[in-house]
Amino acid sequence: MRGNAHVRFGGRAGETERPRGRHRASVRPYYLRVREGGHVVSMAALVAVGVAANGERRVLGLELSAGNDEGSAWPRFIRSLVERGLHGVRLVISDDHPGLVKAIREQLLGSGWQRCRVHFTRNAQDLVPRSARSMVASAIRSVFEQPDARSARDQLDRVIDGMAAPYAKVAELLADAEADLLSHFSFPETHRSRIRSTNPLERLNKEIKRRTAVVGIFPNRASVIRLVGMILAEQDDEWQDGRCYFRPESMALIDALVPIEEVGQPLMLAS
Repeated sequence: MRGNAHVRFGGRAGETERPRGRHRASVRPYYLRVREGGHVVSMAALVAVGVAANGERRVLGLELSAGNDEGSAWPRFIRSLVERGLHGVRLVISDDHPGLVKAIREQLLGSGWQRCRVHFTRNAQDLVPRSARSMVASAIRSVFEQPDARSARDQLDRVIDGMAAPYAKVAELLADAEADLLSHFSFPETHRSRIRSTNPLERLNKEIKRRTAVVGIFPNRASVIRLVGMILAEQDDEWQDGRCYFRPESMALIDALVPIEEVGQPLMLAS
């Protein structure tokens, strides 16, 4: 990573092993309060998690950014991952964070992007009255429950048509996001439920939040890196000792379903 950030990609704390192999990667910010320059400021802890070609989950990186600089921090963060050896990424899963999607498309040319279903649903619900939010969520869920890409596209078209009159803004949002919402259908069926949202990374964020809440306000950036880095290191160890996130044989199917020659550069997952 950049500067004096302590990042762990396997091994022990302080080692510099690079993230290698084909990855699905999730990238997600978590906000903390830190003293800097005599003031208490909000800072985003950018965390990247990936799935390697053998199906193992790994922590890819950690970086801090001032809360008001998140948009410009994403390009630096992703660039640092690539410079440190991240390659062969096939899909990125993330929310539509300012600067993140632009950075993915500029620095991971040819990569696929899956927009997080959960966050997208919340975005759509914000466009309708409270009484209609459950209906909107159910309609969007029906798209993701389809067995294949063609059925999902057909169902999405039906949902868009149904929303056009009462909730035109939702229909427009769905139409604009069609390709990004359905990217996961290009991957093995056994993977789809895990790569259509950033929920796995949200669980890690909850653990970070639980263990940093007792600190309240961090005295400096280095203290954040030490604590959050330790949490990520522990999680990485647990993942290596546990079962693979995806079976290696199912990972091998990705090349057949999404040939590299069709997408140019590898794809990456982010959250």
